[in-house]
Amino acid sequence: MKETIKWGIVGPGKIAHKFAADLLLVHGAELTAVASRNLERAQAFAQTYGATDAYGSYEELFSEAQVDVVYIATPHTSHAQLSRAALQNGKAVLCEKPMGMNRSEVASVIEVAQASGKFFMEALWSRFNPNLKKVYALVAEGKLGKVSYLNADFAFYGLDFGATSRVLDPQLGGGSLLDIGIYPIFLSYMLFGKPDRLAAHSRMDERGTEIQTSMLFSGTDWHAVLYSGLNTKSRMEAEIQGDKGSIYIDGRWHEARGFTLENGETSEKIVLEVQGNGYCDEIREVNQCLRHGQTQSALWSHQNSLDLSELLDRVRAAAGIRFPFEG
Repeated sequence: MKETIKWGIVGPGKIAHKFAADLLLVHGAELTAVASRNLERAQAFAQTYGATDAYGSYEELFSEAQVDVVYIATPHTSHAQLSRAALQNGKAVLCEKPMGMNRSEVASVIEVAQASGKFFMEALWSRFNPNLKKVYALVAEGKLGKVSYLNADFAFYGLDFGATSRVLDPQLGGGSLLDIGIYPIFLSYMLFGKPDRLAAHSRMDERGTEIQTSMLFSGTDWHAVLYSGLNTKSRMEAEIQGDKGSIYIDGRWHEARGFTLENGETSEKIVLEVQGNGYCDEIREVNQCLRHGQTQSALWSHQNSLDLSELLDRVRAAAGIRFPFEG
């Protein structure tokens, strides 16, 4: 069993800095290489986090024999292509969400992953957050009774990011839905599975970038009210209601640092430690899977990623969200 897992990072942007800082906190993980289309940027990143190698192309990193697993943190539109390339070069892959622009892209990556026999996982870090894992456990144990309602949102003001920002550029899959709306959808999926019905309405800016989306998911005995936006800031809280109790997850619920369980007349504050920026548990899951020769995680499987991408496709269809490159 390999003790030290050697990581490579592709795309040294904002999220990669947070990820690399957490990588340094995880025993048995080592940052070996970083790649950017700008060599100087890769070199600066490597120096900051102690990587031994820096490359000015992604292909060079994919060819490095020492790298066990690649973390892909580029803009959305390149996730599927780079994931396939890394897998075809014999690398395990952790790819930032969304792992594809649609279900078809996600399926193409999973097909390559399964053919290669290499580990692949979508980097949905919230799945590994200890507080959220505790929430799912409490729901499964019946602490809330029959759960029938979820309210979750994720919004921040991002209209001042600039026209070339990946968050606002439609050519890069910009908009709130794929960037942050994916989180409320994920929470609904974790609690209820796929909805029987959904409705969605979006507002676009002058370039056609979606900046605000409201969603209603429903099953035979449950409703989920979900929202994402870039034109206002919300508290980013989540509320889960059952017939015997409720859970209120603190603001920025997707990286939960604690929550409140209310059951009848009792109220309990539960706070489980989250290390660093919140990526450590995700990194540990990948390392554990690699050490045991697994090709996917039982906590966030290939099927989970397919299901999530299907829900995003359904929301986009209902709300009329299309990207310029889709024709």
